Parts: sequence; structure tokens; C-alpha cells
Amino acid sequence: MSSFPDSLLIANRGEIARRIIRTAKRVGVRTVAIYHPVDAGLPYVAEADHAVQLEGEVPVKSYLDKDQIIAIAKEHGATAIHPGYGFLAENAGFARDVANAGLTWVGPSAEVIEVMGDKVESRRAVAVAGVPISGDAGAALKTGDEAVAEAEKVGYPVMVKASSGGGGIGMAVAYDAEELRKAFESTKSMSERSFGSDRVFIERFVQSARHIEIQVLGLDDGTIVGFGERDCSTQRRHQKLIEESPAPNLDPEIRARLIQCAIDSAAAVGYRNAGTVEFLLDTVTGDFVFLEMNTRIQVEHPITELTHGVDLIEQQLSIAASGTTTADFNPVQRGHAFELRICAEDPKKFFPRPGPIDAWVEPTGPGIRVDSGYVAGTEVTPHFDSLVAKVCAYGETREEALARAIKASEDFEIEGLVTNQPFLEEILADEEFTDGRYDTGLVERIQIRLKEQAKLAKRSA
Repeated sequence: MSSFPDSLLIANRGEIARRIIRTAKRVGVRTVAIYHPVDAGLPYVAEADHAVQLEGEVPVKSYLDKDQIIAIAKEHGATAIHPGYGFLAENAGFARDVANAGLTWVGPSAEVIEVMGDKVESRRAVAVAGVPISGDAGAALKTGDEAVAEAEKVGYPVMVKASSGGGGIGMAVAYDAEELRKAFESTKSMSERSFGSDRVFIERFVQSARHIEIQVLGLDDGTIVGFGERDCSTQRRHQKLIEESPAPNLDPEIRARLIQCAIDSAAAVGYRNAGTVEFLLDTVTGDFVFLEMNTRIQVEHPITELTHGVDLIEQQLSIAASGTTTADFNPVQRGHAFELRICAEDPKKFFPRPGPIDAWVEPTGPGIRVDSGYVAGTEVTPHFDSLVAKVCAYGETREEALARAIKASEDFEIEGLVTNQPFLEEILADEEFTDGRYDTGLVERIQIRLKEQAKLAKRSA
């Protein structure tokens, strides 16, 4: 009996749709792709066994049309739906509707998505399991007075966050009660506009922090498999730019505790399928706290695959269909890997720069992997996220992997489209990054340095 779904609809587009199709084809699963007309020429549409055009004028809304997607799945014989990341991937209502339609949802249950998708509720859930959090695992804060009282317990500076937030939207740092009251009201308002919820909480703001995450797989028998960590500290305004695995210069004892806490977090909610538990690590004290859990496959999953010899999409499909991993599943961590997020955006001001692609030649060579959503002759439209490709480099050592990542970026030939490649190469060449002792403030420090260099060059010109 097959341990995979017979036929899979991919409720996504671009790079991640193409990535899922690749594994599905290898394991003999028939694929159904969906696409809006603006994406008709993208590679994933042709690579799927069957592709269906979505109805609707607004591209993003079409990919968020739950009823239409489920109807397409049933009409075209799909028995399972994989949401990828973004769009409906962490939509509990969609997961529930898929199950109610008699289809297999490739992900955790709707109930788990609801709990872990709410940062207040997820903090409470993991705290019960003994996982460290910042502040109290209480209800969402309702007033500025409650926020100030909580901040006095946590200690300033504090960060105000939206419980339903993501991507850094609405986050604000406060260094005293006056700033906190203003930030509290601002975050509540922005959260209501952006997420339809004004639930807000606060955490201690860590001046020098690392963003570390742990990939997990949850099986039907309650087993939680934890993988080696990924360091996602290289980010701009909470948007990740470069990830690596394992995290450099991480104390082995802290690493072991992080992995165990990720396993405990997932077990606390009866987690099934693939997920990622994220932590914030204080570089000064070595203490860490739970940040959130992403109930889907991550953008940066390839570096875990490269360093563990595993296909996480294959395992997702197996768990969804049979409740367990494949018979040959035996991940062994070795070597080092980097992922560079190539985006269609200005490398200095970081504004999106959609446009046609005249030339597209991906780098090749030992240890190089490229997950991309485009080819020459296609166009990056302004309707979606600016990510166009992920360049991954593996090596036996961090030094070898870094050298390969630098060369791969240099060898990636993209013409007609402006990308952030020059800035990524600035990061890779930065002494703080190459030394592996950076924190989440790295990108800001590099930007300051580049601005100072530009001013000096202008004066001397």
C-alpha cells in the first residue's frame, strides 16, 4: 500500500509549487496545479501533470479562494491538498474545510493551527510544557495600564507584538512607560487593520539576539522528530535574507536544549506533520525564549534537507497519508549549508522591482541547489512576494559552504530584472558574518557602513 496520496493539488504558485511538484513526481504522486492568468507562463504550470486556471480578477484573492480551490481539487481527482507556505498555508478554516470535503490536508490539524497561530495562546501552551517564554503566559493585554504593569515585571526595554502578527508588522520597542503606552495603542490599531484582531502582548526586548529555529516532524503515534537548528538572524526589518545550518558558534548544551524545547513545544499541542519552532537567543546571557511556531513548511527548509539527507516534502506527504515517515527515513546531520533569498527588489532601498526576465542562468556545481520559480522569458509581476529564487550551498565545513555560496551568487546570471544579489554579496563578504558571530542587528550595521562609505566617496569625488 502506498504511503503517499494518490493525487495532490498544490494550493500555491511559483517556487514552492515547483518544489512540491518535483518531489511528488519522484514518488509517483499525480499533481494538479492552480494558476491565475498572470502566472500562466511560469514553469510550475507546465511541470504539473494537470493545471487549472483560477477564476477571479485579483490574483492574490484567487489564490485565497478556499471554495474554488477545494472545488477544483474534487473535480480533477485530487485526494490531498498541499498548501506550501504563505496564502492559505496557516489558515485553520481552509484546513478544516479540506478535511470536511473528504480530502487529505498535508499539514497539522485546524485546531493546532488555531492555537499555534495565536501568539498569546501558543505561549500559554508551550509554557505548560516547561518551554521558556518572555514574561507571563497570561491573556492578551487590554489596556495601556496592563501593559505598563507587565513591563515592570519583564523589565525595559520591551517589545510590543500583535498576537496574530507576522513579518514584523506592528512590532514596536519601548524603553519607558510613556513610549510603551504609545506603542501599545499603535500596535493594537495596526493589528486590527492588518489581522482583524487587536490582541497584543509584550516581551522583553533583547538588545543582542540570535533568531534560531528548529524543524520538527510530528507523527500520528505522538513521536516528535527534531532536526538540527537553522540560524535566521540575518534579516532586515524581520524579513530573513540569509539562513544557515547549523548555527555557527552555538554552545552544544544550548543547541541540545533548543531542540528538546522544540520537541516539547510540538508535543504540547499534539503536533502532526512538518512545523518549525522559533526561538530568540540572548547572545550575552545564553538564555532563550519561545517566539512562535510556524505550522507549515518553511521557505528555508532546503538547508535542513541538505544537512540531514532528507526530503521534507516527501515526509510531509507520507505523514499525511499514513501517519508516519517513509521506511527509509534516517536523517543524519552532517556538513553545513547556506540559503540566499534572491528577491526582485532594489539592492539599496529594497523597494520591489518587478519586471521581465531577459536572461536566467542558474549556478551549478558541487553542493549547489537552486529552488526557483522563474526562467528566462517569464515576468515577475507586482502582485506577489518578491522572492524569485533560493540559492543553497552545501559543504563539508562552514568555510567550504560559504565559499560555494559566494561563487554561486556571483555565477547566477539574471538580466532584465533588478535583484538584491549585490547586497547579499555584501553580507557574505562582511567580516562579522564570515566570523559567524553576528546577531539580528547585522544587516543594519552593514547598511550604516555602506552609507558611510558612499558619503566618503562622494566627498572625495
